[in-house]
Amino acid sequence: MNAADVMEFLVRNRGKVAGVVLGLAFGWLVIKYGIIKTFFVALCAGIGYYVGKRLDERVDFKELISGLFRRD
Repeated sequence: MNAADVMEFLVRNRGKVAGVVLGLAFGWLVIKYGIIKTFFVALCAGIGYYVGKRLDERVDFKELISGLFRRD
């Protein structure tokens, strides 16, 4: 199996590969730091992803922050 075959496999199965990598990382964090700290890191990563995604969409930062704390 050469590098081209490996890359083709990774591209064809990118969801599965990403799932395995995330699962291994989550499992390692739970073993190393415990479930509460791992969930805290996952929560921070999720919030960071959300803020970054919104900033990529060129949403006004003040509007983004006020939207996070808005009560509907």
